[in-house]
Amino acid sequence: MLASIGHRATGLVLVLFVPLYLWLLHGMTGSPDSFTETYNWLHSLLGKVCLWLGGTAYAYHFMNGIRFLLLDIGWGEGRAVMRNSARLVLALAALVSLLLAVIL
Repeated sequence: MLASIGHRATGLVLVLFVPLYLWLLHGMTGSPDSFTETYNWLHSLLGKVCLWLGGTAYAYHFMNGIRFLLLDIGWGEGRAVMRNSARLVLALAALVSLLLAVIL
């Protein structure tokens, strides 16, 4: 149940980040001044936190989406397997989140 709620929450975060992604794309492909402004924002604390949050949400949503697709085709429908696969996805997403924190 918590894996499903987390999947929906990360999906919402990703949808809410679309305007930010579009702003970044516009800023990076616009004039040299807008490129510099966008570059500076990306290297600010707020920019790094936003990139970390978006990357973490993407990692969890992607891995849990694969898990749900496997459940849809009949793999791992037992209660214990579902619980263990949810824990595995959470652990992998935490690992990716830590790696993103180190990289950023």
